[in-house]
Amino acid sequence: MIPIIEVVNSHKAKGKGCDGVELQLISARNQLLPQLDLVGQYRYVGVGDELITKFSGTGTSVGGFIQAGEDHGFDLVPTIFANATPSAPTPREVFDAILNDMLDRIDASGPIDGVLLELHGAMVAEGIDDAEGHILAAVRQLVGPDIPIITQLDIHSNMSPQMVEMADVIIGHETYPEIDQEERAKECADVMRRILQEDLKPTLALHQLPMLWGMNQVTADPPMRQAIEYLHEIESRPGVICGSIAIGYPLADIPHMGASVYIATDNDPVIAQSLADELAAYIWDRRADWQLHLPSTTEALPTGEAAGQYPIIFADRDDNTGGGSPGDSTGMLKAFLDAGLQDACILYIVDPEAVALCQEAGIGAELELTVGAKSTPLQGKPVPMKAQVVTLSDGGFTYEGPRNRGLKSTMGPSAYIVQDGVHVLLVSRREQPFGIAFSLTMDLDPRQMRYIGIKSSAHFRAGFEHFAGNIYVVSEPAVHSAATLEGQFKNLGRKLYPEYDL
Repeated sequence: MIPIIEVVNSHKAKGKGCDGVELQLISARNQLLPQLDLVGQYRYVGVGDELITKFSGTGTSVGGFIQAGEDHGFDLVPTIFANATPSAPTPREVFDAILNDMLDRIDASGPIDGVLLELHGAMVAEGIDDAEGHILAAVRQLVGPDIPIITQLDIHSNMSPQMVEMADVIIGHETYPEIDQEERAKECADVMRRILQEDLKPTLALHQLPMLWGMNQVTADPPMRQAIEYLHEIESRPGVICGSIAIGYPLADIPHMGASVYIATDNDPVIAQSLADELAAYIWDRRADWQLHLPSTTEALPTGEAAGQYPIIFADRDDNTGGGSPGDSTGMLKAFLDAGLQDACILYIVDPEAVALCQEAGIGAELELTVGAKSTPLQGKPVPMKAQVVTLSDGGFTYEGPRNRGLKSTMGPSAYIVQDGVHVLLVSRREQPFGIAFSLTMDLDPRQMRYIGIKSSAHFRAGFEHFAGNIYVVSEPAVHSAATLEGQFKNLGRKLYPEYDL
């Protein structure tokens, strides 16, 4: 039997496996930000059979579970899916309600032979630092010690000993931007099949590194590419089932925050730990390679102009809504306006107040606005604009892929405004631009621009890199700026590189 649950990012499906094998698939993912008082957007996405229709063929983890279920003859019985935009800790009542719902549905499903979980790995709930460990422990208590539990995690997981203790196998994403969700989900299902049909006996080992991973995280480029290649070489050795690198989620003020590696072997815990230690040593020896200096937009502009390859993309890492930021910092917008750029666009600025004024004024109207930085002064200062309204929208669109392919979403009421040569998409809901699909619904084609400002760290690359001239990751004043975060972490309980070089 096979369910799927994401707990505040949550989904659950249930069904029958090959030859009557019953599995339970559960998903629970959420990145959360304990220290900063940001309001999360919690929403249920679907329940029951609609999940099969919604996620089939989408390139998502759930889509991968569904496809692998079909390939292996699993009878899929969906339960519940819910998700949240990264933000502050999940309210305990929300977390408990979804988890209890999941457990009730598992219990009601009858005898099962396995559990597949799609989690995130960096979730924090009120009163629970290790939300994934808590979920895994609850599932383990329900299904007992003999039912295999296999979990898929984000590459930004903060791994804990409890997670490794409660799961039989954990498989993390190997790409950033994370475009291998479907592939990793199929790998989870394949390993489950081997456990149930080939008597595979996984043993899982963890090595936690005293290190914060810097911004050198893009897996297609050096030095991350070499780290993934080393991981693959280890996975090719006899007796190794799989292995993963977790670069961690650095905005969680919890004891197990930081980088980790974990390795699964076939019934050999000593080898599993030895290989985890070997891979960790490789990463630690190169710890300086993972760090990256981030210039401001103003500092990066001359470099991009000198290279002369357009469009130039500036990615504002510190206002990445995918990491929990409000999405309304104004440093990049001000830099574009001050430089007098032509054919420049900003994707996106979250400002429902400005959107409402544009909606009231109507398409074609010229009006004076103060744009951005309304969530907190840490996001900069609102920028005065005298802009024209080009397009208005309710914000609905469909992802074109590769991430979330075919899934529908919304940016909420939105407005496309332009001042001189600077084009800005104002939205009401937080989301980083995974691709150009939403922009096209607003009649803005970033491919026609010379300068593109994006509120994202890396996920945008899957949808933008193929037409980019050059890309510069930049830092602007925001809630996640290094200066803002200094001294905010109180619960780590250990020294971490690069603040300390142990």
